[in-house]
Amino acid sequence: MPKKPTIEDIRKRIDAIDDQVLQLLKDRIDCAKRIGILKDESSRAKWDPKRELEIFTRLQRDNNGVFPEKSLFSIFHEIITTCRLSQKNIKVAYMGPEATFSHLAGVKYFGHSADYKPMESIEEVFREVEKGRTSYGVVPVENSIEGAVSSTLDSFMKYNVKICGEIQLPITHNLVCRSGNIEDVQTVASHSQPLAQCREWLHKNLPKIPTLPVFSTAAAAQMAANNPNIGAITSSLAIDTYELQLVVKGIEDYQGNTTRFLIIGQKSPTRSGNDKTSVLLGLLDRPGALNEVLTILSSKNINLAKIESRPVKGKQWTYLFFLDMIGHIEDPVIQEAGNILRRTCAYYEWLGSYPLAENIEP
Repeated sequence: MPKKPTIEDIRKRIDAIDDQVLQLLKDRIDCAKRIGILKDESSRAKWDPKRELEIFTRLQRDNNGVFPEKSLFSIFHEIITTCRLSQKNIKVAYMGPEATFSHLAGVKYFGHSADYKPMESIEEVFREVEKGRTSYGVVPVENSIEGAVSSTLDSFMKYNVKICGEIQLPITHNLVCRSGNIEDVQTVASHSQPLAQCREWLHKNLPKIPTLPVFSTAAAAQMAANNPNIGAITSSLAIDTYELQLVVKGIEDYQGNTTRFLIIGQKSPTRSGNDKTSVLLGLLDRPGALNEVLTILSSKNINLAKIESRPVKGKQWTYLFFLDMIGHIEDPVIQEAGNILRRTCAYYEWLGSYPLAENIEP
């Protein structure tokens, strides 16, 4: 009769598996570096979103649901981004300080191995990318509850950058302080948007406690770390970063609170087969100009994912329109529609084509 394996026997098997996994990871990063050299020789882009999508699709298929899919994605996302960064380490700018939701979105998108640079404003993120001082930037563009982030849209009108990707990050707002006791909180600090998104909870649970708007959730976390009577509404990343204690998790008023972030850089990636294209339009001053644009897209059977108008600074009652279309600029139908819009509109700028985002858990 075969001997029943003991815990120690199984642990030895786990150790052996871990050794195999480690050796395979070392082999994988070596392969990635060699591919990086070949790409340099042929001037090909380091980032190939189509290839990465193929990897995730294959792994999900071959897994057959055995390993938890969210964890599988998270593990291989970190492996793939680390291997990609081994070809060329990248700097990523975001609106700081450390542990803002923009920082968290960057980590979810690029992994932990990138070199993250906090900036004082969204406009500064655009400036750093345009000047080439960072490879990429992470900027919020819209929230499912509060709507568009105007400073991001306005920056596209000022800076020459391209959209390289997007990420939709479910937002969980946490009330934190130094002690973890709600009785110690005499002021609640955060960015104006989280304060608005938690308004009902604060009114019900802390009706007499004043709120203090600051320029970022991480700045609020820094204040809470330095003052035992300040509570902050901030990200999960900030709790460990600033050595705070959780008071209440998930105090947002509405379920499904999600912020969409854009990845900006110098060049958009090639088509992945599941893409979005963003353009900036200025309409001619005539009746039906907007309807003309929409008719062009409809006639090409192009799905319009978003349309947003912003006033042009210094030109009263003049607006530019941001449009998101499903498809890539390399797709013939998108390219043809773009050519028609360029001839039809007073102003036309292609902002980028990039892979559609997947929802990522915080």
